[in-house]
Amino acid sequence: MSATSSLAPTGDAATHPAFRSTVWALGLGGFAIGTGEFVIMGLLPEVATTLQVSIPQAGHVISAYALGVVVGAPLLAVLTAHWPRRLLLVVLMVLFALGNLASAVAPGYWSLNLLRFMAGMPHGTYFGVASLVAASLVPPGRRAQAVGLMMLGLTGATLIGVPVAAWLGQHWGWRSAFVLVGVIALLASVMIHRALPNLPAPEGASPLRELAALSNPQVWLTLGIGAIGFGGMFAVFSYIKPTLIEVTGLSLGAIPLVLALFGVGMIAGNLVGARLADKALLPTIGGTLVWSALVLLLMLVTAPYAAAVSLNVLLVGTVVALAPALQIRLMDVAGEAQALAAALNHSAFNLANALGAWLGGLAIAGGLGWTSTGWVGALLAVGGLVVFTASIWQQRRGGKPRLPVAASQA
Repeated sequence: MSATSSLAPTGDAATHPAFRSTVWALGLGGFAIGTGEFVIMGLLPEVATTLQVSIPQAGHVISAYALGVVVGAPLLAVLTAHWPRRLLLVVLMVLFALGNLASAVAPGYWSLNLLRFMAGMPHGTYFGVASLVAASLVPPGRRAQAVGLMMLGLTGATLIGVPVAAWLGQHWGWRSAFVLVGVIALLASVMIHRALPNLPAPEGASPLRELAALSNPQVWLTLGIGAIGFGGMFAVFSYIKPTLIEVTGLSLGAIPLVLALFGVGMIAGNLVGARLADKALLPTIGGTLVWSALVLLLMLVTAPYAAAVSLNVLLVGTVVALAPALQIRLMDVAGEAQALAAALNHSAFNLANALGAWLGGLAIAGGLGWTSTGWVGALLAVGGLVVFTASIWQQRRGGKPRLPVAASQA
Protein backbone atom coordinates (compact mmCIF):
# COMPACT_ATOMS: atom_id res chain seq x y z
CA MET A 1 0.00 0.00 0.00
CA SER A 2 1.36 3.40 -0.87
CA ALA A 3 0.70 6.82 0.48
CA THR A 4 -0.68 7.82 -2.86
CA SER A 5 -3.34 5.17 -2.75
CA SER A 6 -4.61 6.65 0.50
CA LEU A 7 -4.27 10.34 -0.07
CA ALA A 8 -3.64 11.29 -3.67
CA PRO A 9 -6.67 13.12 -5.04
CA THR A 10 -7.71 13.54 -8.61
CA GLY A 11 -6.62 16.80 -10.22
CA ASP A 12 -3.98 19.02 -8.69
CA ALA A 13 -2.69 17.18 -5.62
CA ALA A 14 -0.88 20.21 -4.30
CA THR A 15 -4.14 22.10 -3.80
CA HIS A 16 -6.06 19.23 -2.23
CA PRO A 17 -6.91 19.64 1.49
CA ALA A 18 -5.39 16.25 2.35
CA PHE A 19 -2.08 17.25 0.78
CA ARG A 20 -2.08 20.68 2.39
CA SER A 21 -2.86 19.42 5.89
CA THR A 22 -0.21 16.72 5.65
CA VAL A 23 2.49 19.06 4.37
CA TRP A 24 1.58 21.71 6.96
CA ALA A 25 1.92 19.15 9.74
CA LEU A 26 5.23 17.82 8.42
CA GLY A 27 6.42 21.38 7.84
CA LEU A 28 5.69 22.34 11.45
CA GLY A 29 7.94 19.48 12.53
CA GLY A 30 10.64 20.87 10.24
CA PHE A 31 10.07 24.33 11.71
CA ALA A 32 10.68 22.95 15.21
CA ILE A 33 13.84 21.13 14.12
CA GLY A 34 15.20 24.14 12.22
CA THR A 35 14.58 26.44 15.17
CA GLY A 36 16.18 24.03 17.62
CA GLU A 37 19.22 23.47 15.42
CA PHE A 38 20.08 27.09 14.65
CA VAL A 39 18.92 29.12 17.67
CA ILE A 40 21.81 28.02 19.86
CA MET A 41 24.26 29.75 17.50
CA GLY A 42 22.96 33.12 18.67
CA LEU A 43 22.91 32.20 22.36
CA LEU A 44 26.43 30.87 22.88
CA PRO A 45 27.54 33.78 25.13
CA GLU A 46 24.57 33.15 27.45
CA VAL A 47 25.25 29.39 27.50
CA ALA A 48 28.93 29.99 28.23
CA THR A 49 28.14 32.32 31.12
CA THR A 50 25.62 29.94 32.70
CA LEU A 51 27.83 26.86 32.40
CA GLN A 52 31.03 28.78 33.24
CA VAL A 53 32.90 27.76 30.10
CA SER A 54 34.42 29.70 27.21
CA ILE A 55 32.37 30.58 24.14
CA PRO A 56 34.39 28.15 21.96
CA GLN A 57 33.66 25.40 24.51
CA ALA A 58 29.99 26.33 24.49
CA GLY A 59 30.13 25.96 20.71
CA HIS A 60 30.74 22.25 21.19
CA VAL A 61 27.02 21.81 21.83
CA ILE A 62 26.48 22.72 18.15
CA SER A 63 28.91 19.99 17.11
CA ALA A 64 27.23 17.55 19.49
CA TYR A 65 23.87 18.13 17.81
CA ALA A 66 25.40 17.71 14.33
CA LEU A 67 27.06 14.47 15.43
CA GLY A 68 23.69 13.26 16.69
CA VAL A 69 22.22 13.89 13.23
CA VAL A 70 25.07 12.06 11.49
CA VAL A 71 24.82 9.03 13.80
CA GLY A 72 21.07 8.98 14.30
CA ALA A 73 19.95 9.29 10.67
CA PRO A 74 21.24 5.93 9.39
CA LEU A 75 20.78 4.13 12.71
CA LEU A 76 17.12 5.04 13.21
CA ALA A 77 16.28 4.69 9.50
CA VAL A 78 17.52 1.10 9.51
CA LEU A 79 16.03 0.08 12.87
CA THR A 80 12.59 1.52 12.05
CA ALA A 81 12.41 0.48 8.38
CA HIS A 82 9.31 -1.67 8.97
CA TRP A 83 7.44 0.85 11.13
CA PRO A 84 4.22 2.48 9.87
CA ARG A 85 5.03 5.96 8.59
CA ARG A 86 2.68 7.93 10.85
CA LEU A 87 3.85 6.16 13.99
CA LEU A 88 7.48 6.63 13.02
CA LEU A 89 7.14 10.37 12.35
CA VAL A 90 5.21 10.95 15.57
CA VAL A 91 7.78 9.03 17.65
CA LEU A 92 10.67 10.89 16.02
CA MET A 93 9.05 14.25 16.74
CA VAL A 94 8.30 13.28 20.36
CA LEU A 95 11.93 12.19 20.82
CA PHE A 96 13.08 15.52 19.42
CA ALA A 97 10.73 17.36 21.78
CA LEU A 98 12.00 15.41 24.80
CA GLY A 99 15.61 16.05 23.79
CA ASN A 100 15.01 19.80 23.74
CA LEU A 101 12.96 19.91 26.94
CA ALA A 102 15.69 17.90 28.67
CA SER A 103 18.32 20.29 27.24
CA ALA A 104 16.48 23.12 28.97
CA VAL A 105 17.19 21.58 32.38
CA ALA A 106 20.71 20.27 31.70
CA PRO A 107 22.70 20.88 34.90
CA GLY A 108 26.13 21.25 33.30
CA TYR A 109 28.37 21.34 30.25
CA TRP A 110 28.72 17.60 29.65
CA SER A 111 25.07 16.82 30.23
CA LEU A 112 24.05 19.55 27.78
CA ASN A 113 26.37 18.11 25.13
CA LEU A 114 24.92 14.65 25.65
CA LEU A 115 21.34 15.91 25.47
CA ARG A 116 22.04 17.96 22.32
CA PHE A 117 23.48 14.79 20.76
CA MET A 118 20.27 12.93 21.65
CA ALA A 119 18.09 15.78 20.35
CA GLY A 120 19.89 15.62 17.00
CA MET A 121 19.41 11.89 16.48
CA PRO A 122 15.81 12.02 15.10
CA HIS A 123 16.61 14.94 12.76
CA GLY A 124 17.80 13.12 9.64
CA THR A 125 15.34 10.25 9.77
CA TYR A 126 12.44 12.65 10.29
CA PHE A 127 13.29 14.73 7.23
CA GLY A 128 14.08 11.64 5.18
CA VAL A 129 10.77 9.91 5.87
CA ALA A 130 8.80 13.17 5.71
CA SER A 131 10.31 13.81 2.26
CA LEU A 132 9.25 10.36 1.08
CA VAL A 133 5.72 10.88 2.37
CA ALA A 134 5.41 14.33 0.78
CA ALA A 135 6.75 13.08 -2.56
CA SER A 136 4.33 10.16 -2.51
CA LEU A 137 1.32 12.49 -2.49
CA VAL A 138 1.95 14.01 -5.93
CA PRO A 139 2.68 12.80 -9.46
CA PRO A 140 6.35 11.90 -10.18
CA GLY A 141 6.87 15.17 -12.05
CA ARG A 142 6.13 17.23 -8.93
CA ARG A 143 8.05 15.32 -6.26
CA ALA A 144 10.72 17.99 -5.75
CA GLN A 145 8.09 20.70 -5.32
CA ALA A 146 6.30 18.58 -2.69
CA VAL A 147 9.59 18.06 -0.85
CA GLY A 148 10.33 21.78 -1.18
CA LEU A 149 6.99 22.70 0.35
CA MET A 150 7.62 20.35 3.26
CA MET A 151 11.12 21.83 3.71
CA LEU A 152 9.65 25.33 3.99
CA GLY A 153 9.32 24.63 7.69
CA LEU A 154 13.09 24.25 8.00
CA THR A 155 13.96 27.26 5.84
CA GLY A 156 11.18 29.35 7.41
CA ALA A 157 12.65 28.66 10.83
CA THR A 158 15.69 30.76 9.93
CA LEU A 159 13.43 33.73 9.20
CA ILE A 160 10.85 33.42 11.99
CA GLY A 161 11.53 30.65 14.51
CA VAL A 162 15.19 31.39 15.22
CA PRO A 163 14.76 35.16 15.81
CA VAL A 164 11.76 34.57 18.10
CA ALA A 165 13.53 31.84 20.09
CA ALA A 166 16.71 33.94 20.26
CA TRP A 167 14.77 36.94 21.59
CA LEU A 168 13.14 34.68 24.17
CA GLY A 169 16.52 33.24 25.13
CA GLN A 170 18.11 36.65 25.54
CA HIS A 171 15.29 37.94 27.77
CA TRP A 172 14.34 34.80 29.71
CA GLY A 173 17.54 32.77 29.51
CA TRP A 174 18.77 30.32 26.89
CA ARG A 175 16.88 27.45 28.52
CA SER A 176 13.55 29.07 27.60
CA ALA A 177 14.47 28.82 23.90
CA PHE A 178 14.72 25.04 24.19
CA VAL A 179 11.41 24.93 26.04
CA LEU A 180 9.79 26.79 23.13
CA VAL A 181 11.29 24.35 20.63
CA GLY A 182 10.07 21.38 22.67
CA VAL A 183 6.53 22.75 22.84
CA ILE A 184 6.45 23.37 19.08
CA ALA A 185 7.70 19.83 18.48
CA LEU A 186 4.98 18.35 20.71
CA LEU A 187 2.36 20.38 18.83
CA ALA A 188 3.80 19.08 15.55
CA SER A 189 3.57 15.48 16.76
CA VAL A 190 -0.14 15.98 17.50
CA MET A 191 -0.74 17.56 14.09
CA ILE A 192 1.14 14.77 12.31
CA HIS A 193 -0.93 12.15 14.12
CA ARG A 194 -4.14 13.91 13.08
CA ALA A 195 -3.17 14.78 9.49
CA LEU A 196 -1.55 11.55 8.28
CA PRO A 197 -3.47 8.33 7.67
CA ASN A 198 -2.00 5.16 9.13
CA LEU A 199 0.39 4.52 6.24
CA PRO A 200 2.23 1.18 6.41
CA ALA A 201 5.90 0.82 5.61
CA PRO A 202 6.65 -0.17 1.99
CA GLU A 203 5.99 -3.85 1.33
CA GLY A 204 8.97 -5.99 2.26
CA ALA A 205 10.72 -3.18 4.14
CA SER A 206 13.42 -4.43 6.49
CA PRO A 207 16.75 -3.30 7.96
CA LEU A 208 18.67 -5.55 5.55
CA ARG A 209 16.90 -4.09 2.53
CA GLU A 210 17.68 -0.57 3.71
CA LEU A 211 21.35 -1.46 4.20
CA ALA A 212 21.45 -2.58 0.56
CA ALA A 213 21.57 1.11 -0.39
CA LEU A 214 25.13 1.27 0.91
CA SER A 215 26.31 -1.04 -1.90
CA ASN A 216 25.15 1.42 -4.58
CA PRO A 217 27.94 3.79 -5.71
CA GLN A 218 25.39 6.34 -6.93
CA VAL A 219 24.06 6.72 -3.39
CA TRP A 220 27.55 7.50 -2.08
CA LEU A 221 28.32 9.87 -4.94
CA THR A 222 25.05 11.76 -4.42
CA LEU A 223 25.77 12.02 -0.70
CA GLY A 224 29.26 13.25 -1.57
CA ILE A 225 27.82 16.05 -3.70
CA GLY A 226 25.93 17.32 -0.66
CA ALA A 227 28.67 16.74 1.91
CA ILE A 228 31.25 18.67 -0.15
CA GLY A 229 29.31 21.00 -2.45
CA PHE A 230 26.88 22.22 0.21
CA GLY A 231 29.79 22.94 2.54
CA GLY A 232 30.55 26.14 0.64
CA MET A 233 27.45 27.86 1.97
CA PHE A 234 28.37 26.96 5.56
CA ALA A 235 31.98 28.10 5.10
CA VAL A 236 30.71 31.62 4.47
CA PHE A 237 27.62 31.71 6.69
CA SER A 238 29.38 30.33 9.78
CA TYR A 239 31.52 33.49 9.88
CA ILE A 240 29.11 35.99 8.38
CA LYS A 241 28.54 37.91 11.63
CA PRO A 242 32.20 38.79 12.30
CA THR A 243 32.67 39.46 8.57
CA LEU A 244 29.83 41.98 8.56
CA ILE A 245 31.20 43.66 11.68
CA GLU A 246 34.94 43.63 10.91
CA VAL A 247 34.94 44.07 7.12
CA THR A 248 31.64 45.75 6.28
CA GLY A 249 31.55 47.84 9.44
CA LEU A 250 27.90 47.13 10.30
CA SER A 251 26.62 47.69 13.81
CA LEU A 252 25.36 44.83 15.95
CA GLY A 253 21.81 46.13 15.54
CA ALA A 254 21.99 45.78 11.76
CA ILE A 255 23.16 42.16 11.79
CA PRO A 256 19.69 40.56 12.34
CA LEU A 257 18.32 42.44 9.33
CA VAL A 258 21.04 41.04 7.07
CA LEU A 259 20.59 37.55 8.52
CA ALA A 260 16.87 37.82 7.79
CA LEU A 261 17.81 38.31 4.13
CA PHE A 262 19.65 35.00 4.32
CA GLY A 263 16.38 33.41 5.46
CA VAL A 264 14.51 35.04 2.57
CA GLY A 265 17.11 33.65 0.18
CA MET A 266 16.71 30.17 1.63
CA ILE A 267 12.96 30.23 1.17
CA ALA A 268 13.27 31.50 -2.41
CA GLY A 269 16.00 29.00 -3.27
CA ASN A 270 14.02 26.14 -1.79
CA LEU A 271 10.90 26.94 -3.85
CA VAL A 272 12.62 27.86 -7.12
CA GLY A 273 15.14 25.03 -6.87
CA ALA A 274 12.38 22.48 -6.28
CA ARG A 275 10.44 23.67 -9.32
CA LEU A 276 13.56 23.54 -11.50
CA ALA A 277 14.46 20.09 -10.18
CA ASP A 278 11.09 18.72 -11.29
CA LYS A 279 11.73 20.03 -14.81
CA ALA A 280 15.39 19.00 -15.14
CA LEU A 281 16.91 17.28 -12.11
CA LEU A 282 20.55 16.79 -13.09
CA PRO A 283 20.98 20.22 -14.76
CA THR A 284 19.51 21.79 -11.60
CA ILE A 285 22.08 20.06 -9.39
CA GLY A 286 24.99 21.01 -11.64
CA GLY A 287 23.70 24.54 -12.22
CA THR A 288 23.17 25.14 -8.50
CA LEU A 289 26.76 24.14 -7.75
CA VAL A 290 28.04 26.57 -10.40
CA TRP A 291 25.73 29.28 -9.00
CA SER A 292 27.02 28.53 -5.51
CA ALA A 293 30.64 29.00 -6.56
CA LEU A 294 29.82 32.35 -8.19
CA VAL A 295 27.81 33.88 -5.32
CA LEU A 296 30.36 32.73 -2.74
CA LEU A 297 33.21 34.26 -4.71
CA LEU A 298 31.24 37.51 -4.87
CA MET A 299 31.77 37.88 -1.11
CA LEU A 300 35.35 38.90 -1.87
CA VAL A 301 34.05 41.91 -3.80
CA THR A 302 30.89 42.83 -1.89
CA ALA A 303 32.06 42.44 1.72
CA PRO A 304 33.22 46.07 2.19
CA TYR A 305 29.89 47.53 1.01
CA ALA A 306 26.75 47.27 3.16
CA ALA A 307 24.13 47.22 0.39
CA ALA A 308 26.11 44.91 -1.87
CA VAL A 309 26.99 42.39 0.84
CA SER A 310 23.37 42.35 2.08
CA LEU A 311 22.19 41.32 -1.38
CA ASN A 312 25.05 38.82 -1.56
CA VAL A 313 23.96 37.22 1.73
CA LEU A 314 20.47 36.78 0.28
CA LEU A 315 22.00 35.10 -2.79
CA VAL A 316 24.10 32.79 -0.61
CA GLY A 317 20.86 31.65 1.02
CA THR A 318 19.49 30.56 -2.36
CA VAL A 319 22.15 27.83 -2.51
CA VAL A 320 19.74 25.74 -0.42
CA ALA A 321 18.09 24.98 -3.79
CA LEU A 322 20.47 22.02 -3.82
CA ALA A 323 18.60 20.30 -0.96
CA PRO A 324 15.31 19.21 -2.63
CA ALA A 325 17.16 18.33 -5.84
CA LEU A 326 19.57 16.00 -4.04
CA GLN A 327 16.71 14.50 -2.04
CA ILE A 328 14.92 13.50 -5.25
CA ARG A 329 18.18 12.25 -6.78
CA LEU A 330 18.61 9.93 -3.82
CA MET A 331 15.07 8.64 -4.23
CA ASP A 332 15.89 7.81 -7.84
CA VAL A 333 19.15 5.98 -7.21
CA ALA A 334 18.39 4.19 -3.91
CA GLY A 335 16.12 1.49 -5.34
CA GLU A 336 14.13 -0.11 -2.53
CA ALA A 337 16.31 1.35 0.25
CA GLN A 338 14.45 4.65 0.26
CA ALA A 339 14.32 5.53 3.96
CA LEU A 340 18.03 5.07 4.68
CA ALA A 341 19.14 7.00 1.60
CA ALA A 342 16.73 9.86 2.30
CA ALA A 343 17.86 10.08 5.93
CA LEU A 344 21.54 9.97 4.97
CA ASN A 345 20.98 13.09 2.87
CA HIS A 346 20.66 15.09 6.09
CA SER A 347 23.72 13.41 7.56
CA ALA A 348 25.57 14.65 4.47
CA PHE A 349 24.29 18.20 4.99
CA ASN A 350 25.49 18.18 8.58
CA LEU A 351 28.89 16.92 7.46
CA ALA A 352 28.87 19.82 5.00
CA ASN A 353 28.16 22.16 7.91
CA ALA A 354 31.10 20.79 9.89
CA LEU A 355 33.45 20.70 6.89
CA GLY A 356 32.62 24.21 5.70
CA ALA A 357 32.93 25.78 9.15
CA TRP A 358 36.20 23.94 9.85
CA LEU A 359 37.88 24.88 6.56
CA GLY A 360 36.63 28.46 6.79
CA GLY A 361 38.03 28.69 10.29
CA LEU A 362 41.40 27.33 9.13
CA ALA A 363 41.60 30.02 6.43
CA ILE A 364 40.81 32.78 8.93
CA ALA A 365 43.20 31.40 11.56
CA GLY A 366 45.88 31.19 8.87
CA GLY A 367 45.77 34.96 8.46
CA LEU A 368 43.90 35.04 5.14
CA GLY A 369 41.21 37.36 6.49
CA TRP A 370 37.47 37.11 6.99
CA THR A 371 36.66 37.24 3.29
CA SER A 372 38.82 34.18 2.63
CA THR A 373 35.76 32.11 3.44
CA GLY A 374 34.50 33.12 0.00
CA TRP A 375 37.43 31.33 -1.62
CA VAL A 376 36.94 28.31 0.63
CA GLY A 377 33.23 28.19 -0.15
CA ALA A 378 33.77 28.47 -3.90
CA LEU A 379 36.37 25.69 -3.84
CA LEU A 380 33.97 23.42 -1.94
CA ALA A 381 31.26 24.15 -4.51
CA VAL A 382 33.70 23.21 -7.27
CA GLY A 383 34.57 20.07 -5.31
CA GLY A 384 30.87 19.18 -5.27
CA LEU A 385 30.76 19.77 -9.02
CA VAL A 386 33.66 17.33 -9.47
CA VAL A 387 31.76 14.67 -7.50
CA PHE A 388 28.64 15.43 -9.55
CA THR A 389 30.63 14.93 -12.76
CA ALA A 390 31.93 11.61 -11.42
CA SER A 391 28.35 10.59 -10.64
CA ILE A 392 27.24 11.31 -14.21
CA TRP A 393 30.26 9.47 -15.62
CA GLN A 394 29.61 6.42 -13.43
CA GLN A 395 25.93 6.44 -14.33
CA ARG A 396 26.67 6.47 -18.08
CA ARG A 397 29.28 3.78 -17.65
CA GLY A 398 27.05 1.52 -15.60
CA GLY A 399 23.62 2.36 -17.01
CA LYS A 400 20.83 4.56 -15.73
CA PRO A 401 20.06 4.43 -12.01
CA ARG A 402 17.28 2.07 -11.04
CA LEU A 403 14.17 4.02 -10.09
CA PRO A 404 12.32 3.18 -6.89
CA VAL A 405 10.04 0.17 -7.08
CA ALA A 406 7.13 2.56 -6.68
CA ALA A 407 7.74 6.25 -6.92
CA SER A 408 4.62 6.77 -4.87
CA GLN A 409 5.76 4.60 -1.99
CA ALA A 410 6.46 6.27 1.30
